[in-house]
Amino acid sequence: MSDTMTYKSYIGTVRYSEEDELFYGKIESINDLIMFEGKSVKGLKKAFHEAVDDYLETCRKMGREPQKPFKGSFNVRISSDLHKKAVEKATRQGVSLNRFVQKAIEEKVTV
Repeated sequence: MSDTMTYKSYIGTVRYSEEDELFYGKIESINDLIMFEGKSVKGLKKAFHEAVDDYLETCRKMGREPQKPFKGSFNVRISSDLHKKAVEKATRQGVSLNRFVQKAIEEKVTV
C-alpha cells in the first residue's frame, strides 16, 4: 500500500480524514502549498491531476517556470565520523565525495 500518487513527475502525499470522510493531500517537493481532496479514490486522483495541471497553467500565465520536484542537488546532514569515513573511502577509490555518494544512492534505489 502507498500513501503517494505520481502525475507528470509530481508526487502527492495522501491522507484520510475519518472525521470528514474524505481523502486529502498535497503536492510535495515544491515551495508552493497546493492541496487537493476527494470523497473517493477516483475523486482524489482526479483532484490531484487537476491540481498539478492548474499549478502548471498558473505558472505559465504568470510567466514563471514551475518548480521541478527534483533539482538534482540536496544537502545531507551526517555525523562528522561518517563524513570522514566517506571522504577517506572516496579518496581511496579516486572519486569525488559527490560521485561516491551518488554511486551509493544508485546502489540503494536501483532494483
